Amino acid sequence: MQDLQALCRDLHHKIDVVDEERYDIEVKVVKNDKEIENLSQKIFELKGKMKRPALKRVKISADAMLGALLGARVKESVDFKANLKTVKKEEEKKEEVTDWRKNVEAMSGMEGRKKLFDAGQ
Repeated sequence: MQDLQALCRDLHHKIDVVDEERYDIEVKVVKNDKEIENLSQKIFELKGKMKRPALKRVKISADAMLGALLGARVKESVDFKANLKTVKKEEEKKEEVTDWRKNVEAMSGMEGRKKLFDAGQ
């Protein structure tokens, strides 16, 4: 019985050692793969520099832009101005210019001030 237990312990110890070595080798392989990929990328860059062409501005309508973005799914034209709210401009109230001399007697005293106060409310 003791011999079997010793043999099992020895086997477990060997399995642990082999797992550690396998893990170390796997990490080295992943590291080497990344290094190979980086070096091949550098070789590709050194062989020929790829130049991007200068982009030109293109005027495109809203319908053509929607067609390009959404593909053939949208066949109807969209009128963006139709959805905008209309704003009515209010004209400024202009005070009537009257001759102040006509109302001097009517507005004099407390009666005139009461009329102005009532008119303001």
